[in-house]
Amino acid sequence: MAQCIVIADDLTGANATGVLLKKSNYNAYTVLNSERLDLKLLSDSDCIIYPTDSRAIESSIAYNRVYNVAKLLKNEDVKVYSKRIDSTLRGNLGSETDAILDALGEEFVAIVAPCFPEANRIVSGGYMLVNTVPLHKTAAATDPKNPVKTSSVREVFEKQTKYPVTSLFIGDIMKGKEHLADKIREFKLKGIRTIIFDCISKEDLDVIASGVIESKVKFVAVDPGTFTAAISRKLITPNETQSKNKVLATIGSVNEVAKQQVDELFLAQRFYNVYVDTRELVESVDRRTKEIFRVVDEIIDNCADYEVCTVIGDGIMPENRLDLDSYARRFNVSTEDISNFINNSLAEITYQILTKNSDFKGLYTSGGDITVAISKRFQTYGIRLLDEVVPLASYGEFIGGDFNGLNVVTKGGMAGDKHSLNECIHYLKEKLYM
Repeated sequence: MAQCIVIADDLTGANATGVLLKKSNYNAYTVLNSERLDLKLLSDSDCIIYPTDSRAIESSIAYNRVYNVAKLLKNEDVKVYSKRIDSTLRGNLGSETDAILDALGEEFVAIVAPCFPEANRIVSGGYMLVNTVPLHKTAAATDPKNPVKTSSVREVFEKQTKYPVTSLFIGDIMKGKEHLADKIREFKLKGIRTIIFDCISKEDLDVIASGVIESKVKFVAVDPGTFTAAISRKLITPNETQSKNKVLATIGSVNEVAKQQVDELFLAQRFYNVYVDTRELVESVDRRTKEIFRVVDEIIDNCADYEVCTVIGDGIMPENRLDLDSYARRFNVSTEDISNFINNSLAEITYQILTKNSDFKGLYTSGGDITVAISKRFQTYGIRLLDEVVPLASYGEFIGGDFNGLNVVTKGGMAGDKHSLNECIHYLKEKLYM
């Protein structure tokens, strides 16, 4: 049975969502003839997409269509239920959301994330903007079948739903997934069934998805397809993929910019992190070896349930930064030698992880010295440059060596704003599923 069920109000929207899911390597099947639907024939499909052709009909009829489809496709194997809505809020959004909630049961809540950043549709302060213009001032206001007279997402839903509605705004998203998880649980206890989220970027959708998963609340994704795709990537392994395509991030930068970027990543994404005790790397050969084994073993033992794993030198926190000059004097070597010793140790950790677990298909490196050390350890000839992710962050593939063709994003440790690391990891994950 499919692990993702999408009920869309029209065929065009259904197929658009299917394309988004296909980009994440899922097998998506759109039902065109419900009378000939045989669920047994769809056992290899990751996602079933069912258009109800209900956008421009009476709300009660739309409710019945969605309710009946949800009842038909409801299954304990499903991890993501989605109510695909129009990206400009046209149609029977409230009644159709009610229908799928009623069909699935009272333990479910609707997570409404109606933005579509790639199409310049965002929600800020509860209001939808299309190409920076309030929705009610766009062509959606004069749609002959489904005119939209307000830019307030909450107002649209409250006019159509029988359940209590609330909103979470950009300020809530900036506080991270734990905050969102707490709010979702709080609202559920209060009996609120529909929660509307601000969202202006793919990174926001990532944070919302992580918060929903963290809350452990049963949910229905209500969106134009982008949020469904984001949360599906976190919960569902494609049937044709024997293992997840994982990303490893190796970060050795020791500056405030890098720390802010790491903090932002930890708020936005689900990950497994191990801090490397850099002091252990320079005290002695035995202690270095033990620390390398500890970090590698911890990642390998715990990475199965995570799409992103990070290995970070603990010097990123000011209180842990080493006085390299004192170690240089102690061992009668240059300061650069001590720095290289740390970089080479992080490169060895990276090499061992990728050698022991072939699920890691993407690598992010922060800091030019770290990237050089890793390239040398991998015996890489060079990097085939393919794209710029953000300024001073490049995407490409390793050429030659032990990991020829490995997808890699490299970035300077002080490059970018606080969101840049998260953007790079998100970009790399998307590339792995193309």
